[in-house]
Amino acid sequence: MDHTSSNIPSKRGHELDQNSQNSAVQKNKRQDVYKNSAMDIDEDIDGSDDQLDSHSDIGSPSYSQQGHHVDNDSIWQKTVEKVVKSVVSIHFAQTANFDSEPSLVSEATGFVVDSVRGLILTNRHVVGAGPFVGYAVFDNHEECEVKPIYRDPVHDFGFLQFDPKGIKYMEVQDLELRPELAKVGCEIRVIGNDSGEKLSILAGFISRLDRNSPDYGGMTFNDFNTEYIQAAASASGGSSGSPVVNIDGNVVALQAGGSTESSTDFFLPVYRVSRALKCIQNGEPVTRGSIQVQWALKPFDKCQRLGLRQDTEKRMREKFPALNGLLVAEVVLPQGPADTLIREGDCLISINNIDISTFITVDDILDSSVGKVINVTIQRGGEDISCECVVGNLHDITPDRYLTVAGASFNSVSYQMARLYDIPVKGVFLNDASGSFLFDENERVGWILDLVDEKETPDLDTFIEIMKQIPDETWVSIQCRHLTDLHVPRTSVACIRRRWNPEMRMATRNDTTGLWDFETLQEHPLPPKTIVPHNAKFIDIPTDLEGCASMVRSFALVGSTIPFPLDAYPGVRGKTYGLVVDAAKGYLVVSRYAIPHDMVDIHVTIAESIVVPGKVIFLHPSKGYAIVKYDPSLVLAPVTTPKFSKTPLLRGDKVIFVGYNMNYRVVTDETKVSDVACLGVPSNPTAPRYRGTNLEGLQIDSNLSSQCGSGVLCDTDGTVRALWLTYLGERTGDCDAVYRLGLDITEINPIIEELSNGRVPDLRMIDAEFTTISIAVARVRGVPEEWIQKMEEDDSGKDRLQFIMVLRSSAQLSGKPSVNLVAGDTVLAINGKRVSRFRDLDVMHTSQEMTFTVVRRTEIIDVVVESEPLDSFNTNQVVFWAGACIQAPHHGVRQLMRNIPSGVYCSASTSGSPSRQYVIGITNFITHVNEQPTPDLDSFLKVVRTVEDNTYCKLRIVSFDNVPFAQTLKVNYHYYPTVEFKKDANGDWKEQEHKP
Repeated sequence: MDHTSSNIPSKRGHELDQNSQNSAVQKNKRQDVYKNSAMDIDEDIDGSDDQLDSHSDIGSPSYSQQGHHVDNDSIWQKTVEKVVKSVVSIHFAQTANFDSEPSLVSEATGFVVDSVRGLILTNRHVVGAGPFVGYAVFDNHEECEVKPIYRDPVHDFGFLQFDPKGIKYMEVQDLELRPELAKVGCEIRVIGNDSGEKLSILAGFISRLDRNSPDYGGMTFNDFNTEYIQAAASASGGSSGSPVVNIDGNVVALQAGGSTESSTDFFLPVYRVSRALKCIQNGEPVTRGSIQVQWALKPFDKCQRLGLRQDTEKRMREKFPALNGLLVAEVVLPQGPADTLIREGDCLISINNIDISTFITVDDILDSSVGKVINVTIQRGGEDISCECVVGNLHDITPDRYLTVAGASFNSVSYQMARLYDIPVKGVFLNDASGSFLFDENERVGWILDLVDEKETPDLDTFIEIMKQIPDETWVSIQCRHLTDLHVPRTSVACIRRRWNPEMRMATRNDTTGLWDFETLQEHPLPPKTIVPHNAKFIDIPTDLEGCASMVRSFALVGSTIPFPLDAYPGVRGKTYGLVVDAAKGYLVVSRYAIPHDMVDIHVTIAESIVVPGKVIFLHPSKGYAIVKYDPSLVLAPVTTPKFSKTPLLRGDKVIFVGYNMNYRVVTDETKVSDVACLGVPSNPTAPRYRGTNLEGLQIDSNLSSQCGSGVLCDTDGTVRALWLTYLGERTGDCDAVYRLGLDITEINPIIEELSNGRVPDLRMIDAEFTTISIAVARVRGVPEEWIQKMEEDDSGKDRLQFIMVLRSSAQLSGKPSVNLVAGDTVLAINGKRVSRFRDLDVMHTSQEMTFTVVRRTEIIDVVVESEPLDSFNTNQVVFWAGACIQAPHHGVRQLMRNIPSGVYCSASTSGSPSRQYVIGITNFITHVNEQPTPDLDSFLKVVRTVEDNTYCKLRIVSFDNVPFAQTLKVNYHYYPTVEFKKDANGDWKEQEHKP
């Protein structure tokens, strides 16, 4: 669970995160974040984090005789032996984003508090506010499923339940909660799953009993309205939910968090935990009351400055001698029960005539007064003020359901978020901004919807009715605000698409089963409206070159939404300008940077005015472009097809650069071609994906080239000489490299001609990657002088003398090379015709078989090379199983491997899913399921259909580096069903769910 802060290095409630493919590395590094205790000085009773408070002068115990140490150690040893039998390691997944908490998999600690009913106590941030799936492992390595039955709305504790009858080889023992035994100076042990280890025992002494609850930062769960216990125990990731026990084995507190800059840890007192446990044991509801006010402990000197009278201070000190301060209102929520009655800075004196000294008393009164009126006395400016407040039900302002629609997820605004940002507890909260509601890729959570389709959305039920009335593929206006910037509303337009997620579903928490029950509110959206043709006006480019001024009429903005991580593509949206290559038929050529594959939704915008849907009809396997088609009858604007040159560009040729910058504004520049290089985009070995290869890339002498992701190079009369495209490269750290190059239009002309003749191009390709070598290198590699002489005598306009060499050939599923070429082969000729540039390889597009003359190990030989059809380079089937995206190894994978272990390849893994929890990494191949071979997706589906829900299966896996290993995985079809997407005869994707 990530709780990060930009400037405060501290850690959040000690669960061990495994939300990464490199979980084995992260186990020793993972620390969650909260505000460092040293930053909370003004908020603490005694004004210092470095000293014991004045509750006690005990300090650390010391002993004058060696025998006392021996006895003490002996007692602790017996205590630990007893306690460890009740402590469990919790392996869990929070399977869906909910409220501010992301889906994740992790480990934590819990302990048995009722061995008869099978109740385990742990932290609330472990149980989570949303869907939870997990299991507990006891000290003797017996495993049992656990289900959540209670998570507190405010305090950091929750209960899991297991079946005690399932533990057969040890006697389950419970621990007793004794909150009153927590004393300053008390020696304690924290026994739990520290740093993901099976068992760790950490020692410490309680130094404070009245610390304010730690601040974990914004946009996350925070405990409040309770004291915390402080000690130095040096706990770390994985220890969340550990029991804090005294020498008698009694639980005096619950481990919750700690500082990353010191050994200080913070424990939750178990007063309210004990009450909740008794309610559950008695079959009673755990009532929780609130007047929507956050209180904080403030020392008396600060209370005086806020308006506390001296006589009141004297009275409170005499009545509570150990008291160093009072509770002061910090946050009073608008429209809450205490709004206008209590103000920030008010000192709390009494409730129902009961003087208040601790949070415990406040909780006692509120929890027993739900729905009742209480009398609150506060002191403001030296005056006593009494007010009556109706105590609300805390569970009513804690969301217990979420809605999924159009690829996004929503819940009601929670008390947690409302308190953090001081807003009313009402509204629609976007907990997973994706699909049609992806406003900002850098801000996926924290949006509050105000208007959808110009209709107000005050609550989730109203939003549901609005969404039901919006037809599919409809563009609507949306107004929202982000919690971190509530003053500035954000208005945008979005297309409500439900093609890939047609159902509108509501998930509701069921505390009896521990699951979230799904209900379909709308099976399919209303059918799309008929698109009305529109006209639009183009604004010509302000330039003296008349032929280039009208080039805007040949451009259209192409946007894509990518619903699934097919082929390991990292993005979820793409946008770039494409060039119209046939206005009459509605064909555009566009970079594959924005359209990596055909499992996408596309919209085409003409003249920044007309928006029409588009469809992918062609993907070039190596050149980095795609062909998109739109319906030209819907566009009445004067879109024109430009002229295309038939002469390749050479280095030094003068051209006009017409491009679109990062703001999608058109810019021009007179420049020249600085280089024509044979190259390939670097690969991304950690997660192979599509990349441009065997390119003759053009570079220009213009600063605009790096600022523009799309455009053309043209002559002064507007004749197109080259496309300007963006290519996705390798990933370094968290950044993806991009390359911007020109692609000569003569390489695309054959495709354009096929389209103009009404035929979809059906190219053939040699599945190999080539590079170039100089004459010096070629000579060393055995190229005869006669071939070198022929190269030097060539006067066909080349500005570089070079030979072509085979860099690598792609692997096939059969394990054999896809072509009869070997890495290091120097290609001299194809079908007897000498080659020296990548464009000389284009003969493969129309030839099924070719004869290559190559130099292999200093010998000249002829080899027969077969090309492959275009369809073999595209993905046509994908299976989502256990949260993993399973497909045949796509082209980017085959390019980098010599042998393919299996036709079942994991290209992505969903956070919070079984595949992430049981570490099926991306780039892994599944060769067997339950010892049954799975050479392809169909055989894989056949085997996994025999795996019953909530059971383990055994997987044999081979890593990308060809390292085999075995793994077990427990499926969960309730949250992660098996779904297959497959293309039909028309090339359309069809969905099918496979049930056991």
